[in-house]
Amino acid sequence: MGRRATTRGASRPITATTTRLSSIPPASGPRLYFQKVPESKTAKNRVHLDLRAAAGVPPEGRTDALEAECTRLVALGARRVRRLEADEINSVCIWMEDPEGSEFCLD
Repeated sequence: MGRRATTRGASRPITATTTRLSSIPPASGPRLYFQKVPESKTAKNRVHLDLRAAAGVPPEGRTDALEAECTRLVALGARRVRRLEADEINSVCIWMEDPEGSEFCLD
């Protein structure tokens, strides 16, 4: 494939033999997690990142932490699409787009 996954200076190639689920643990900071899915992407977005913006925040402060990070990113040029409320399976998250229209979630 020729693509590389990179996090804080450490990289390794992503190949056809890469395991179904790949996690590249950094020494500190963000972690990238890759998951293959059976369907192909039909639009321009090739990678979707879930950014852990409320890691370590108690549940009662999670929404406020996500909203604060959303506000910061909007000021930098991102666009808020919508907030996805918590349900029986998932916690609250905020769906966003970067200035080029690539989707990501604050999680």
